[in-house]
Amino acid sequence: MKQVILGTGLSGLVGTRIVELLDSKYSFTDLSLATGVDITQKEVVTKHIQNSQSAWVIHMAAKTDVDGCEKDKSAGQTGAAWQINVEGTRNIVEAADQFHKRVLYISTDFVFDGTEKVYTENSIPHPINWYGQTKYAGEQVVLNSSQNIVLRIAYPYRAKCGGPKKDFVHTLYHRLQRNESLTVLTDHIFTPTFIDDIAKSIETLIAKNASGIYHGVGGASLSPFEAAQVLARQFGFDERLITGVKTAGYYQGRAPRPLELRLKNDKIASLGVTMRAFGQGLEEIKRQGII
Repeated sequence: MKQVILGTGLSGLVGTRIVELLDSKYSFTDLSLATGVDITQKEVVTKHIQNSQSAWVIHMAAKTDVDGCEKDKSAGQTGAAWQINVEGTRNIVEAADQFHKRVLYISTDFVFDGTEKVYTENSIPHPINWYGQTKYAGEQVVLNSSQNIVLRIAYPYRAKCGGPKKDFVHTLYHRLQRNESLTVLTDHIFTPTFIDDIAKSIETLIAKNASGIYHGVGGASLSPFEAAQVLARQFGFDERLITGVKTAGYYQGRAPRPLELRLKNDKIASLGVTMRAFGQGLEEIKRQGII
């Protein structure tokens, strides 16, 4: 008999793939707007968690549009970003605690300010935009209970995006496939994460009864410009279509972005999880099929 897992946001880009990969082991119940559950409604959340046999809630639902969140900043704690990312998280954590369940919370590299050379789980978050601030506040709510898990991911990508939301890999791929020019950042450093490896991280953390903070990110950091070059070479596209731009100009008038986000994944690796570097992730995507 499969273990029951409650989840929020399981119908999203990351969640749908996690369900696909772990379906043989777990029976998932999705608590999200797609299934008629608004996580900002405390009574609704509490009822669903109380009635579930699941020992875990995997909490992925969030407002992730960085610029959209920044527009919510003036509304403070009454704005959608805070209500979803913090109060929604609080509703889940408090109900889980009340009914003796544990929470695995998907967070983000954007809790850091991008001024350090490398970030580990022991690094002190200092978010510089409202999205990052709300996700960090959500982390703090989750970690009020020492049995819970915060799993930080960064720029998730996958093969075969079936839904309306596309990851950055598919955006780059289709532009280059159409021989369209690309302008990508040269001075931003990120740590893209293959979603199949996130699924393995979640499976391992639950199996090992883990707790605390983990970085479930890719095995190498690079710039988007370098990532576009790697993708072009992997799929045989023309690298001359790719040109670079600096972050300051690209994001002018938009939410501030952290510049250098090199996250280390040694802690999750110590549990036996291999987080693939970007080139390795693309090799697997090529094998599975990009579309």
